[in-house]
Amino acid sequence: MIARLVVVVLFDGVDLLDVTGPAEVLSLAERETDGPAGYEVVLASETLDPVTTSAGVRVLPDTSFDALATRRVDTLIVPGAVETGPGHEVRAVVDPAVADRVRDLAGRTRRLASVCVGAHVLAHAGLLDGARATTHWSTAAQLAAEHPEVRVDPDPIFIRDGDLWTGAGLTACLDLTLALVADDLGQEVALRTARQLVMYLKRPGGQSQFSVATDPRATTRRVDDLRHHVLRHLADPLTVADLAARAHVGERQLTRLFKTELGATPAAYVESVRVEVARQHLETTDDTLERVAVACGFGTTDTLTRAFRRRLGTTPAQYRARFRLTA
Repeated sequence: MIARLVVVVLFDGVDLLDVTGPAEVLSLAERETDGPAGYEVVLASETLDPVTTSAGVRVLPDTSFDALATRRVDTLIVPGAVETGPGHEVRAVVDPAVADRVRDLAGRTRRLASVCVGAHVLAHAGLLDGARATTHWSTAAQLAAEHPEVRVDPDPIFIRDGDLWTGAGLTACLDLTLALVADDLGQEVALRTARQLVMYLKRPGGQSQFSVATDPRATTRRVDDLRHHVLRHLADPLTVADLAARAHVGERQLTRLFKTELGATPAAYVESVRVEVARQHLETTDDTLERVAVACGFGTTDTLTRAFRRRLGTTPAQYRARFRLTA
């Protein structure tokens, strides 16, 4: 098998996760294939001197840009860098010399991908002209203002426009790289890789990623008890009145507690947990939609479907088709 050469661009001030995240995903994909996935990932910089990232961690390049002059690149991954102003405003910064190197490499590359504010580097190099692209939401307006020739969409986690891929946010580099893996090796390998990362693949349309509904925030003992009660009694009505009575508070006070500690109304929180448990049923069992709906407290498949559309942007059947674990 001919190795797919994946080049990750390095430069001083680069966001660390933008560099290590894609490399980790591709390494896990290699482990999840029946044979070698064929990725050769190299970190390239102007010189072989250590590069200091935005986190202060120094990274050692594998190769220099000049050393790649005669090599064909399968995928070029371009991270970004930001600076923060006195009012905590965030701006993407681009080194013109790095943009020139990226433009040169792009001429020998099959597929381009930027992560987070790396889109600004691609735009500076003229590689996003006429393309639809995304970047981190905090710099999307800057990208649109500085490069009006780019069709900036700040909403999706990532966008594919032909062989040009752009991603939004730091952790979105994982979602984007999983999509690259799916494009190369198929959805099954990408799904297995995602599970190794304890995450989920992007939902259809690329608007956001599937996320676990459980809330990691610390809660008071009263609310924590209610959370466990909800999880153990999903098939019960679990109305606001029921939960308030269990907590020995009024309905208004219960709503204030949930909004303060969980960021949601009691009804919204209960629905989020029901969707999460239903999602697990759909991934791991062959239960009918009717049985899943009843077991999770939705009652009917129509109610289940409406909740899935509202929270995940897809139907239960579509979700199962995509995420069902292999028996």
